[in-house]
Amino acid sequence: MDPVVVIGAGLAGSEAAFALAERGVPVRLYEMRPRKMTPAHRSAAFAELVCSNSLGGESETNAKGLLQAELRAAGSLVMAAADAARLPAGGALAVDRELFSGYVSQRLEAHPLVEVVREEVLAVPAARPAILATGPLTSDPLAADLQNRLGEPFLSFYDAAAPVVLGESINMDVCYRAGRYGQEADYINCPLTEEDYRRLHAAIARARSHTPHDWEKLEFFEGCMPIEELARRGFQTPLYGPLKPLGLADPRSGERPFAVVQLRQEDREGRMWSLVGFQTGLKWGDQKEIIHLIPGLEEAEIVRYGVMHRNTYLNAPRVLSRPLELKALPGVWVAGVLSGVEGYLESAATGWLAGLQVAYVVRGEKALLPPEESMLGGLARFLVSANPEGFQPMNANWGLVPSLPGKMPKRERRRRMFERGLRAFVRWLEELGERPLTPA
Repeated sequence: MDPVVVIGAGLAGSEAAFALAERGVPVRLYEMRPRKMTPAHRSAAFAELVCSNSLGGESETNAKGLLQAELRAAGSLVMAAADAARLPAGGALAVDRELFSGYVSQRLEAHPLVEVVREEVLAVPAARPAILATGPLTSDPLAADLQNRLGEPFLSFYDAAAPVVLGESINMDVCYRAGRYGQEADYINCPLTEEDYRRLHAAIARARSHTPHDWEKLEFFEGCMPIEELARRGFQTPLYGPLKPLGLADPRSGERPFAVVQLRQEDREGRMWSLVGFQTGLKWGDQKEIIHLIPGLEEAEIVRYGVMHRNTYLNAPRVLSRPLELKALPGVWVAGVLSGVEGYLESAATGWLAGLQVAYVVRGEKALLPPEESMLGGLARFLVSANPEGFQPMNANWGLVPSLPGKMPKRERRRRMFERGLRAFVRWLEELGERPLTPA
C-alpha cells in the first residue's frame, strides 16, 4: 500500500496522520519546519500552540467542550496530548505548550506507519488520496499552485497572540488569585480603578501598530480581536470584553474593581503568564508601555510580545464537493484553517475527520459524516452549506447543531444538547466499528 501524503504537521495534519496510521494506513507526513519557519512558529515541534488555553472551554454547556468530548471518544491524538499536558485554568482546557507539542511529535515520530519528511512541498502532490493541512500560513509556492488549480482566490483575515510575562515579576501585593463567579482560582487578576482604566485605554488608543506589509483591507476574526481594535471601537468596549470585572471581586476587600486584566498560566510550573484578551499587533515598545501601566505589572518582565499574522483559508462552500474534499481535485482533502474552520480544536477535529475519511477510501469503503447533532457533524456540514458570499471561518458553537424543542433555561438546554450530541457521535462510531473510548 502506497503511503498517503499529508502536508503540514500542525494540529490538523498531526491528527490526520495519526488517524490514518492507527487504521493501518501508511503515511508520509511533510513538515517544512525547521528548514523554513513561519512568523507564527517558534520551534520545529508538531502541533505548536500559540496560547496555553487555545483548545477552549470544556464544560458541558460549552460547544468546544462537546467537540473535545467527541474527539476523546474518537481516540484523538490531540486530546491525549492535552490530557497529558493539562494545566489548571478554571473551566478552560489549558496545556503546557511545550509538553503538548512534544507529546504529539513523539507519538508520530515513533509510529511505525508514519514517515516524517522535513521539507517544503511546493505543489499539490500528484498522488491520491492526499491531505492538505498546511494551516493559516500556507507557503507561497503551494498556495499559488493550489489557487491556480482551483481557479478560486484565497481569503484571509488577521489573527493575533497575546504577550506573556514572567510570573515572578508579577506584584501579588496588588494582584490576586480568583476565578470568575467563584470558579477555581486559576487566574491572576490585576484590578484597575476608573482612573487606571482611563490611562490604559488612552495608551492603547495612541499606540502604534506593527502593520503587516501585505495588507490592503485588514479584517479580523471576531473571536480573536486585538485589544487595540477593541479599544478603537469605544471606551466601554473592552469593559464588556476581556476587562469586564463581573464575578471577580477582590477576596481581600470583597470589592469589585472598575476593570480587571486577567493573567492565565502558560506552563505547568506557573513561570509564565499571558494577558487574557490582550492579543495584539502593536509595536513592542508600545506593548511594554501598556503592560507596565497595568496595576501589579509595573515591573513585569515580558518574555514574549504579542504578534499578529495573516490566516489564509479557502472559500469552503465554493470549493468543496463534500466536507473536506475539493471539487476541482477529487481525492485531495483539506483540513484545519485552510478548510474554513477557525481554532486549534476545530483544526484538529477536521484533521481527524479527513484522516478517517481517507482511511475508508483507501480500504474501498465509504465513511459517512458524523451525525448532525454532534458538533463535528455540524461543523463539517457548515463548510459545504454556508453562504459563499462573505464566507468567514467558523469555530464550534451551538448554532451548528439543531436546538431542542420546548422552553428551558439556556444552561439546561445546552447541557442536554451536549449529552445528545455526544451520545449520537458515540453511536455513530460504534456503527462504523471504531470502538469509541467514551461510553454513550
